[in-house]
Amino acid sequence: MSFTLSIGPLVSLIAGILILVMPRLLSTIVALYLIIMGILGLLGMHSLKV
Repeated sequence: MSFTLSIGPLVSLIAGILILVMPRLLSTIVALYLIIMGILGLLGMHSLKV
């Protein structure tokens, strides 16, 4: 049995938990998520597996 974990869903899960715990961080978390996903998309790493 192999287990692969994608970066996008993992980042989304962590961001969602942080937003629930500290709602004031919403804009910062969204901005960081968009920047990270944008960089990964530009570098062609959108299918990067961990």
